[in-house]
Amino acid sequence: MLPELKLRHMGMFVWDIKTMSSFYQEVLGFVVTDAGHVRDHDVVFLSRDPNSHHQLVMETGRPPGSGPGFGLQQISFQVINLQDLRVMHQLVCARKDVTLIQTVDHGNSWSLYFRDPEVNRVEIYLDTPWHADQPYLEPLDLSLDDASILQSTQARLGGKPGVMPMAQWQQEMAAKLKARLGSSDLV
Repeated sequence: MLPELKLRHMGMFVWDIKTMSSFYQEVLGFVVTDAGHVRDHDVVFLSRDPNSHHQLVMETGRPPGSGPGFGLQQISFQVINLQDLRVMHQLVCARKDVTLIQTVDHGNSWSLYFRDPEVNRVEIYLDTPWHADQPYLEPLDLSLDDASILQSTQARLGGKPGVMPMAQWQQEMAAKLKARLGSSDLV
């Protein structure tokens, strides 16, 4: 039986990350939640939801040209628990038309990445109890039990700047959004 999946965020490759980030902030009211450098690209995370670290992620490296597929970076679905993440991992590993399967601990989420039959990047993930500044990438071993995964993530995050309980980050984000949007209707 397939786990419940919720569409939670999209990623896009962009040519000019400053222009695109400004556009989404100024026109659509997004707030930058994190920014950094990963895989030789700049990356910006944006949200309008205090319960979501990001609803949109932008990454430099969009290839020249235009048309379908040139801007999609990833499509991300959320699951309810680590067992659902394991089920999805087993499912994609059993398929011959899925490539580039990778499991990652982002500190604020545990993620499974893979490429679909047309090489689009898909992420299945589960939130952790913490906020961690992004980008943050560590290996994730889904063969470990839930308690060991939780303990491993917590130990790696210990002492890193920007790490805090997710509830605290969500409160701070809600205040930023309220100041930015001037409303209690945050999403």
